[in-house]
Amino acid sequence: MAITAIVNQKGGASKSTVSLNLAAVMAEAGDRVLLIDADPQQTAQDWLAVREDSAPFQILGLSKPVLHRELPNLAGDYDQIVIDGPPRNYEVTRSAIAAADLVVIPVQPSGADFWAARDTVKLVKEAHAFKETQKSVFLVTRKIGRSALARDIGEALAEFGLPIPRHGTSQCVVYAEALTAGRTVIELGPHGPAAAEMRAILSELRELIR
Repeated sequence: MAITAIVNQKGGASKSTVSLNLAAVMAEAGDRVLLIDADPQQTAQDWLAVREDSAPFQILGLSKPVLHRELPNLAGDYDQIVIDGPPRNYEVTRSAIAAADLVVIPVQPSGADFWAARDTVKLVKEAHAFKETQKSVFLVTRKIGRSALARDIGEALAEFGLPIPRHGTSQCVVYAEALTAGRTVIELGPHGPAAAEMRAILSELRELIR
């Protein structure tokens, strides 16, 4: 069983989009997946309520600063746990990071996201002092092709010393459509570019934590 926390202190960084679709591709690969909705806004739970059928993974709301203590009691029936972290909540974010084997920090190609990343990186590096086996990476989201913004954010993030996977998410409208419809991108377009992106992201993340 592995725990992946998707965290960023900034709102609107695609945490829920990444969490839901990453859980979906994990389930597609045959894993039993639990998604922990640690965001008080309950985006993942609202997404589930919109669906007309059961999701391919389980969702549990748990926005508590003792998340890292409660997860071991929930983990037995699952191969993968994905935590959708909250914005602007240091205690719950810190707890999610403490629980994780892998921390993924989604960052859009913008100056605001770059500046906000500092707070999240600080929390991650604090956790590393107590959990040396933990891995952490940036994930560039909502990239616009080969634009200068996508290139520049990668160069700027390099100063933090965390890996940046080659694959990220692009500015595909299907991500928003899927979230609104209570679906995942692999359900709306199993052979589309967004589904391919998410599968590539999962493959690369798994290589990083081996």
